[in-house]
Amino acid sequence: MSERTHAYWDTRHRDHDDLASGGHIGLDRAGNEIFYALRLGTLLPLIGDLADESAPLFVLDAGCGKGHFARALARCGHRVDAFDASEEAVAHARAEGGGPRYAVATLDEWRSPWPYDVVLCIDVLFHVLDDQDWAAGLRNLASLVRITGRLILTDEDIRTRRPRGDYILHRPTAEYADELQRLGLRHTRFTPYGFRENEVGFHVFTRTR
Repeated sequence: MSERTHAYWDTRHRDHDDLASGGHIGLDRAGNEIFYALRLGTLLPLIGDLADESAPLFVLDAGCGKGHFARALARCGHRVDAFDASEEAVAHARAEGGGPRYAVATLDEWRSPWPYDVVLCIDVLFHVLDDQDWAAGLRNLASLVRITGRLILTDEDIRTRRPRGDYILHRPTAEYADELQRLGLRHTRFTPYGFRENEVGFHVFTRTR
């Protein structure tokens, strides 16, 4: 991650509340409440309803921001690790508590002694503008998914690249699929958020080998 991008996210997490900082800064709090609720409601069926305190799913939230999704998944009985490159965001998440274990790391840096049933990367990868950083992060996340596990990431479902402003680059589904197919993960579905004009959704990749 470039110093400019890192500074942008630290400032955004410092200057905006717990929802807007990792949600949509163009929405008021009520709008962001709806945005988070819709995304969580769409995400849970993709993870499944097999939560069991005696045999929890191991979940990684990569680029967790202030921990909204990580805490929600911990409440559902999952064992959650979460990390973000922003020290501001992680400090807030740790102060909130709620079960997840937090760390400061970039997408390509995180290491784990165990593989995960589900690796999440929500509204993060399309903010990674540098292609080498994007590919390195994607490869590292893929390496953390166990056999038959899932990598769930978000972007639009498009055929050509679509930049938006200074900090967003939507990449084609084929770019994700080609990179991950080589690493043993197959694209199995796309589920849009269904929130207003937002065209982003959840891409699910399942490890087959």
